Amino acid sequence: MTIAILVMLGIGATCGIILSVASKVFYVWEDPRIAEVEYFMAGANCGGCGFAGCGAAAVGVVEGKAGPGVCVVADAEAAINIAGVMGVDPGTAEPLKSLNSCSGGDRADDKFIYNGAMTCAAMTALYGGQRVCSIGCMGMGDCVKSCQFDAIHMGPQGFPVIDEFKCVGCGACETACPKGLISVKTMSQRLLVFNQEDHALAPCQQTCPAEIDIPKYIRLIKEGDYEGAVNTIRERNPLLLSCGRVCPHPCEDFCRRGIEDEAVSINQLKRFVADYEMNSGRRYPIACAPDTGKKVAIIGGGPAGVSCAYFLRRLGHHPTIYDAMPKLGGITRYGIPEYRLPDKVLDWEIEGILNLGIDVHYNTRLGEDFTIQSLRDEGYDAIFMGIGAWKDYTLGIKGEDLNGITQGINFLSTMAVAPDKKVPVGKRAAVVGGGNSAIDCVRSLLRLGCEEVYIVYRRTRKEMPANEVEIVASEHEGIKFQFLAAPTRVIDDGQGNVKGLEYLQMKLGEPDASGRRRPVPIEGSETILDVDMVISAISQQPDIGFMEGEPDKENITITRWKTFDNDPETLQCSVPYLFTGGDVATGPSLVVDAIGGGRRAARSIHQYITGEEIKGSPKSLLKRHIPESLFETVPGVVKSKRTPMPELPVAERIESMIEVDLVITEADAKHESSRCLDCCRLCYNPDQQDQNAA
Repeated sequence: MTIAILVMLGIGATCGIILSVASKVFYVWEDPRIAEVEYFMAGANCGGCGFAGCGAAAVGVVEGKAGPGVCVVADAEAAINIAGVMGVDPGTAEPLKSLNSCSGGDRADDKFIYNGAMTCAAMTALYGGQRVCSIGCMGMGDCVKSCQFDAIHMGPQGFPVIDEFKCVGCGACETACPKGLISVKTMSQRLLVFNQEDHALAPCQQTCPAEIDIPKYIRLIKEGDYEGAVNTIRERNPLLLSCGRVCPHPCEDFCRRGIEDEAVSINQLKRFVADYEMNSGRRYPIACAPDTGKKVAIIGGGPAGVSCAYFLRRLGHHPTIYDAMPKLGGITRYGIPEYRLPDKVLDWEIEGILNLGIDVHYNTRLGEDFTIQSLRDEGYDAIFMGIGAWKDYTLGIKGEDLNGITQGINFLSTMAVAPDKKVPVGKRAAVVGGGNSAIDCVRSLLRLGCEEVYIVYRRTRKEMPANEVEIVASEHEGIKFQFLAAPTRVIDDGQGNVKGLEYLQMKLGEPDASGRRRPVPIEGSETILDVDMVISAISQQPDIGFMEGEPDKENITITRWKTFDNDPETLQCSVPYLFTGGDVATGPSLVVDAIGGGRRAARSIHQYITGEEIKGSPKSLLKRHIPESLFETVPGVVKSKRTPMPELPVAERIESMIEVDLVITEADAKHESSRCLDCCRLCYNPDQQDQNAA
């Protein structure tokens, strides 16, 4: 027994010596970060990430083969912790979610009968698939079969429906889809998607300058999911309260229902859900990506600047707005009267955006209090220029220096800056111009006590660029229109005051570059309009006098229209750190155009400050339309009355600046949303009444 014990001890000692020597000779070092990374993973070893278990995934992260968000089961906090271990930008740690862009499915017509293998991949190999829609969903469910987490099911209309709560963003469905309809993106990536030729887009969404998913938010309103509708709009447009009041809704011109019936009142539905949130007593939460530490200066707090700041903040960056005025809003506050957009509404909307963590310097003027160069010296990683177009064009006629003549934006901003003070007006006034600013001036003059107000326009009513609804409202309020009239001089009363406006009568000739017929003067047709006040509201341009003090001015290209030259796809200027959007880039345009420009610039700024290549897409639509999506007829539409815009009676509204247009009721919103055909690229829902009749 003793001998046996000694033998065993000898064998054990010999093995220990051998193992000790081997550990020194064959020593394998393991990066300690692997264990730390694996600690923050879920430990499920599910393989959904593409690696053979959590240990292999941790090795992949440390070796740079996977990102901090590789674990498809763990939450965002785990990804942020992993990013901390690796010392990488936590902004890359956002959770991935699957997104299906096609809502066609069984609604799409078939171009042939298919009797092959029942998979999307097999069907696509045969002439691109049996569906008429070139990009449409095959409906065989390859994506459903690929998902290990039961996060996708085939919906009743023959296209996949994704459960975002179950989706872990593993990307299996994206790999399985042969049509590229399913994509796996982070919240940040979804914010920065722009319309492209090969996307599943309805004509209304193609037309919207902000590229809002209009069919989706209307569908959510119909279902009663108002928070979902607001969040859908906010992925593209943070100023939905403002746009719901002032947008001329070009989207409605391309509403498919409008081909056979009256277009869906898209903008009224947007205002309905925007006002619903504002009046609900709570703000819907807005998600932001983890902080990146990158700083961006935003010059100008109008719709372009505020939108750019909003999207940059949601991307995790730190924007700071510099604005010359005491409050943000730009042209929406100082160029649009209270009866169209009340200050309290704008205040509520902007407050929600600033609450995301955006800093503001008020009453700070470019060229006086700071320069572009001084912002660079302060360490900003990029600069966005969104100062708008505040400089009015003059008429260029004799008598413009008389007392009683002013310019449109100057007049409107004076009212906005001092709303409690009575702005002096004449008894009889003429406003020269046919755009929205001119209409805003005449309607404001009426409310300020002017007894007789004229619009003087050199073309006819048909050519007026102002919103039709605003023209009609001004007609109802008693504004007089002097068409085919071109001012030639302002008449002096002998004491330096306006006594009248002389104009030449015109006739329309051939179309000019704008497509409108050019006004031609009629010789000897001089006519005098008896007025004691004249407002010029013919257009505006950016005021770029500040450029004289910029050290880098020689490298910053300015166009002959006094706008900043830029790449129309990326909005990057001639110096790489400077981006621009809104009126200072395009000239005077719509508020919704400025919002779209702010988002587009935010995307490029994000690329620039994170070291990515600054590029757009060769397939970008940029307001163009997909030809096959535009129809001449829409079978299956049964005429249904469009919800009228509720408004205050004329007698009640012209005595003050009280808001004129009102919000539709919830019942009307339900009715109006039911009129939407829920269009996709080619597909749409025929009216239920028509289907029942069949």
